[in-house]
Amino acid sequence: MRDALGLSDITDGIARQIEGAMASVSGAFVDPVIRLGVTGLSRAGKTVFITGLVANLLERGRMPQLRGAARIEAVHLQPQPDDTLPRFAFEDHLAAMTGNDPRWPQSTRAVSELRLSFRLAPSGLLAGLSGPRRLHLDIVDYPGEWLLDLALMDKTYADWSETTLDRIARRPEAAGFMALARAEDGALRLEEPKAQALAATFTDYLTRARAAGWSDCTPGRFLLPGDLAGSPVLTFAPLPRPASAARDSLWREMDRRFEAYKSRVVQPFFRDHFARIDRQIVLVDVLGAIHQGPQAVEDLRRTMAEVLLAFRPGANGWLTRLLGGRRVEKILFAATKADHLHHLQHPALTAITEALLRDAKARADFAGAETAALSLAGLRCTVEEMVQRGGTDLPAVKGRLLSTGKQAVMYPGALPKDPARILSPARDGASHWLDADYALMAFAPARASQSPGMGPPHIRLDRAAEFLIGDRL
Repeated sequence: MRDALGLSDITDGIARQIEGAMASVSGAFVDPVIRLGVTGLSRAGKTVFITGLVANLLERGRMPQLRGAARIEAVHLQPQPDDTLPRFAFEDHLAAMTGNDPRWPQSTRAVSELRLSFRLAPSGLLAGLSGPRRLHLDIVDYPGEWLLDLALMDKTYADWSETTLDRIARRPEAAGFMALARAEDGALRLEEPKAQALAATFTDYLTRARAAGWSDCTPGRFLLPGDLAGSPVLTFAPLPRPASAARDSLWREMDRRFEAYKSRVVQPFFRDHFARIDRQIVLVDVLGAIHQGPQAVEDLRRTMAEVLLAFRPGANGWLTRLLGGRRVEKILFAATKADHLHHLQHPALTAITEALLRDAKARADFAGAETAALSLAGLRCTVEEMVQRGGTDLPAVKGRLLSTGKQAVMYPGALPKDPARILSPARDGASHWLDADYALMAFAPARASQSPGMGPPHIRLDRAAEFLIGDRL
């Protein structure tokens, strides 16, 4: 009997090896796929970036820096491969941005996906013996607030409560919640109406904080709950730690719900979506943070450093097991809204972005990813002008105001060439800029007509595409 079982094990093993070899051979004939993740915090411009990128990959007349464009014979939109994800509404967003009354599209509120398929001309020594090949680009759009939740995975409820309450205590947006939390005794028996009131007030703080320009608005699903709205997994809030807490206390139930949020919300997101990403772009509203002041800049620097933990899986045992050794190959950090500056100031914006993300970028480099930084605009909505002030020519931009629709000229102030003049006051906790004020206007998309073969106007989308997918073209 043992001999028969041994022979069976051997033949089964040989069969598995043959099946594996056949799968490897057949895999060589499967069209290659690049999964590009697009994320960024609120108002960073994810939807505009994806819409502009796709439109300019379909019509490549404005993509001179995409060197592989010459090999592209055709590009088609295809049904997304994941039947459980909504399709990124490219056509609706493009119509909003380029219609007769152009407007900005709705922002990202959940994960969505879009597939572009490229037909590429053959190249190399054997080009004459082979026909065109296909390459699929799957663009995965997901809220940056969800990525921030990664930082919760290594924290206990007590740790998270203490650090959160300390961080937000002096923010005016948190005044209502802080008063409610300080008056609550977590050792008392759980009363569900109290738990719901605490969670609702904390969510209201997060909404106000995001509107005020703060970046560290976690847990992310409190702002984008989807079908989890009202569920216990989103009904918790940070509380001062009591000296002791019984099993049926408010504190213990908040603790349990915090752990459920990590296991039932955060971890499945990384398993189902993030773990399969090959290339990543992280969009950052650096200009918006500078406009808000030094504290907003420091908040953005700290928040982005936490975001990039996701690209260093070796530092987290659970994430390492989840990703199975996979690492994101390329990461691009992009400062958006470059069209709010004259091109003479773009190098300074890029330098500030690189310095702002130095901690985060170092972690990504440690993970073996190739990284880069640049400034861009997914849809250019201004033109450049030189204006005189005090007998000096200043580089400005002109565009249609979002509030009134009227044309206006903006000179936002001179960004320093030395990023330390921005980052040092931010790290030191300064309340305002000592030697400059940085203005920022909200511009609407410009009314423009499109020429055949030309995508919408942009700034450096071609350079972004070259970095992210150029090697695969």
